[in-house]
Amino acid sequence: MLQSIARRSLALLAATPFVALCLFMTATSAQAQDMPRTMIWTSYDLGASGHAEASAIADAFGREYGMRVRIQPSGSAIGRLQPILNERADIGFLGNEAFFATEGLFDFATPRFGPQDLRVLMGKVNSFGMAVAADTGIESVADVEGKRVAYPAANPSSSLKCDAMLAFAGLSRDDVEVVTFPTYAATMASLSENKADVTCTVTATGQMYELAESPRGIKWLDLDASDEAGWARLNDVAPLFKPVSEAQGAGLSEDNPAQLMAYRYPVLTVRSDMDDDTAYAVTKALDETYGMYKNATATAPRYAIKQAAVPPIDAPFHPGAVRYLKEIGVWNDDSEQWNEARLERLNALRAAWDEIVDQGEELDDDAFADLWSERREEALAELEAQ
Repeated sequence: MLQSIARRSLALLAATPFVALCLFMTATSAQAQDMPRTMIWTSYDLGASGHAEASAIADAFGREYGMRVRIQPSGSAIGRLQPILNERADIGFLGNEAFFATEGLFDFATPRFGPQDLRVLMGKVNSFGMAVAADTGIESVADVEGKRVAYPAANPSSSLKCDAMLAFAGLSRDDVEVVTFPTYAATMASLSENKADVTCTVTATGQMYELAESPRGIKWLDLDASDEAGWARLNDVAPLFKPVSEAQGAGLSEDNPAQLMAYRYPVLTVRSDMDDDTAYAVTKALDETYGMYKNATATAPRYAIKQAAVPPIDAPFHPGAVRYLKEIGVWNDDSEQWNEARLERLNALRAAWDEIVDQGEELDDDAFADLWSERREEALAELEAQ
């Protein structure tokens, strides 16, 4: 009898690791089953941080879940977004074109596009600010009035951010001397070359480091987080920015941070009709593989889900992503309120677009854009009045 009990005990002990292994494999398989076997992603060109980060995430998904990802790089907003709209790509690692596309702005203000029904999974936090040479005597955004401000030609993303920061101090382009440069790089070099007094840029570029190390030095103009009226004016330009204390970049450190404006890049953007379970599984995978890709670039640690998956952002969050964020306690009532308002805004603009499409059939692109701009402003005013 004792021998029989001993044999049963040994058998149970031997089976225990197998049972644990089976449970682990079942849990892992459940995650893997919800993940697509293949996906196509779009991103900025080779060499861009967004492409490097997309590649690192794709590698993590391949190693962890066996997913095969093909990345299609493009140097244009349309090139990154069109494959998603045409259902030839699943996720776009986008810039502010995610916002422009949902708003029907710039390239998307033509009869071919209009406000697009997009959703997001998350977006890495980045900072953007107004930089001046330290010897100019410019101490605040309000002091920029009447000064030469560098704007890049044909770069609505950078120009929008610069407009927003001017609005923080109650200014607009009419209150400054706009100096247009052919490229974004040229706007950053304009301070060292004394061709402009102010430039709007990210903090960690070569041109900004060169200015910081020159005899002139560099100063970032603070956007005080406690200035509620200033931030309200800033977000009237585009409701996707929030305050950030930035310690990385030219002239900055943990002991000397600047109070700047946070935006998202890349914004992981999908169609609204992505299956909820797929959006849930991908968002979960982004969180669970974070340790595998967080060192891909200097700012990749900012993919941490508590930073990257909360509003504000360029478009409404996908319900599948929200489900996972609620599960892990990242999503709260403020997030829900923001998302509902953002959906309401998107739906109002899409309805306004439908009203004018037939009216504009005979118009050229410029005339149609003017018609849409007027109707868009009316729709937003009507929404604000509700």
